[in-house]
Formats: sequence, structure tokens, C-alpha cells
Amino acid sequence: MKILILEDEPLAAKRIESLVKSLEPTAEILGKLESVRSAVKWLNEHPQPDVILMDIQLADGLSFEIFQQADVSAPIIFTTAYDEYAIRAFKVNSVDYLLKPVEKDELEAALEKLKAQKGAASQTQIGKALDALLSQKTDWKTRFLLKAGARFDIVETGDVAYLYAEDKVVFLVTKEQKKYYIDETLDELEQKLNPAFFFRINRKYLAQLPSIERIEPHFNGRLKIKLRHREDDDIYVSREKAEVFKKWLDM
Repeated sequence: MKILILEDEPLAAKRIESLVKSLEPTAEILGKLESVRSAVKWLNEHPQPDVILMDIQLADGLSFEIFQQADVSAPIIFTTAYDEYAIRAFKVNSVDYLLKPVEKDELEAALEKLKAQKGAASQTQIGKALDALLSQKTDWKTRFLLKAGARFDIVETGDVAYLYAEDKVVFLVTKEQKKYYIDETLDELEQKLNPAFFFRINRKYLAQLPSIERIEPHFNGRLKIKLRHREDDDIYVSREKAEVFKKWLDM
């Protein structure tokens, strides 16, 4: 189990690490971070851990700010001295909410709860993805009306290579490498495009199957994707989504 600890009090961080090691001797502590800023940097540069033990009040603000600045898909066990944030905590990826001082039996119960949820979630995630592909929805988006200078172009969805977000702006790239600005988010587009043909690779890319040129295994269970004619990005499928992605490719 790979664990990240977010705690701004060194003694508390050391105690949590000690409790984890006593409960999970083979656990790997990936880091002990004390600020929102360092956590955002770490999460944007590393694969997601199996769980994050997260204090709410960090050295430079509330840990909820992290979710606004980084992609956090890892489950969270909150460890805090304050009970007033419990409702807010359960609006994110929260497994449990432990009040300090954290007791060994409480942490053990939280970790067991995490293991139970993880086993069920992996099957549920795959099931949901396959259900989407096999759903009876027929009104998938079939074309785009896109502005190109002083005119409008009509682009059929079959001619789309991929869509990507950059600095909060979304672009559509065709198979002929024409690039258009599109006034929708990737989340919105993901709901409109047929999942039999389009896959949300990560928070930045939504790609159609023919645009995927190469797939390589990467460390920690991730997959590295090479898109045709796209050279300036390292594109990864997270470990959590890799199994769904492989099932999608093998439909």
C-alpha cells in the first residue's frame, strides 16, 4: 500500500506514520508534506497513491484547496482536530474522518474500510464503463459547428482525432490536424460523445480510438499513450483507469 501523509505538525506526522507501519508493515510512505502548495506540486508530478492521510488545516491553508488545483482521485482518510469540516470532507473522496489524537483501532478500521471499498470499486468502475458502451442511448453528438475565422466549419465526430484542455481552454483537433477552439468543457463533451468511440484518457485528453498510435506500460500500473501527430505531451492513463481503458480497447 502506497500512502501519502499531509500533516503540518511534525510530531503528528511521525505518530501517524508509526501507526501506519504498525498496522501495515509493508506500507510505503511516499512522502510527508505540510502545505497545500507542496501537496499540489507532488500530486501533479506523481502517480496517485493508494490513500492519502490528510489533515485539514495545513501550513498555508485548508487542504480542500488541493482539490481545486490538482487531480485527486486517491481515496482520503482525513485526520484533524476539528469536527466542523466533516460534511465538507465527505463531498470529496473521503473514506473516513478521524479526530486527533488518532487512535490505532480507528485508523485500522479506516484502512479496512478502504480495502473493502477498493475491491468493490474496481469491479463497479469496469461495470459502469461497459454499461455505458452497451447503453441504449442513440442521441450521441454527430457533428460540431465550429468558428474558423470569419466562417463556420462543420466537423463530423468521425473526423475528430482528439480534444484537449489547455489553460482552461478546450481545443478540438481533426484527423487532418485542423485545430478549433470549442466553447465546452471536456466533462460536458464526454457526456455527449459516444463512449464506444471516444475515451476520456485523463483530465486533459478525450480521444477517439484511431488517434491512439501507441500504448506502453508505465511504472506503478499506469499506461503511456502516444497520440498521432501529438509530440509535445506525455500522456498517461492512471492506474485506477487503466483496466477500464484496456476493456474499452478490447470491446
